[in-house]
Amino acid sequence: STDSNWHADTTFRTEPSAASILIQRVSPSLGGDTVFANAVAAYETLDEETKARIDGLTAIHDPSVFIQFLDTEEKKDALRTSFPPVEHPVVRIHPETGEKVLYVNSVFTRYIVGLPEDESKALLTRLFDQVKRPEFQVRWSWQPGSIAFWDNRATQHYAVPDYREARHMGRVTFVGGAPAGP
Repeated sequence: STDSNWHADTTFRTEPSAASILIQRVSPSLGGDTVFANAVAAYETLDEETKARIDGLTAIHDPSVFIQFLDTEEKKDALRTSFPPVEHPVVRIHPETGEKVLYVNSVFTRYIVGLPEDESKALLTRLFDQVKRPEFQVRWSWQPGSIAFWDNRATQHYAVPDYREARHMGRVTFVGGAPAGP
């Protein structure tokens, strides 16, 4: 599942989602938690040299991870046509708080514009790992009827794939605006 990697929802869109709400309908008897990470804290704790390096850079995001789930070339072409790659700042400014947010994720971010491929890959790996640090995280244990509401502009999340029984949820996602950088 693509949820089993750190990501913010729909960063492959020109105007990614602002927030999401999930309600748990059916829970497995064990497991199925979601871990959330504060991408503002992830940015703030980078060393000054890295901050200076990434402020002003942009990265390409796309939904190509979903291609594996599509069974015909027509569906794959429709996905590519509907959601061509988009360019977003590596560091975005939160539109309400003014905080700087580390805005790359391992599901939808492909490469940093203007960097050689090996340098882009190394830098993205470092930034993806930064978000994974436990001091930025909270773990949410779902129960039937529990609700989580989060800001996709300032967090990333990881759906822990440690369960075998059914897990059914309802989702509402709020449209956001185009990310702006520093």
